[in-house]
Amino acid sequence: MKSLKSTICVRVDKNEKELARKILEKEGISMTTLVNMAINEVIEQNGVPFQIKPPKPSKELLEALEEGEQIIKEAKDGKRKGYTNIKEMFETILNEDDEDED
Repeated sequence: MKSLKSTICVRVDKNEKELARKILEKEGISMTTLVNMAINEVIEQNGVPFQIKPPKPSKELLEALEEGEQIIKEAKDGKRKGYTNIKEMFETILNEDDEDED
């Protein structure tokens, strides 16, 4: 009896795909072979055959989080105006715009 086949369609980053293809080519295997190997390992291990970790945050994200922490600290220390109410924040912003026009 002929084996049944199925197709998987996966969206990946174009550059990452090309980098992976070049690496796999050096190893002498195709992307299809790799996917089949991975699926077989999932079945064999009865789970994901490697540790899954959250992605490492980018430098930009870490800088933004640090800046946010600094803003919170300055607001608590009274060095920066902070808001707990969005309506109050918008009123202040709108009033600043009116003052700038004077």
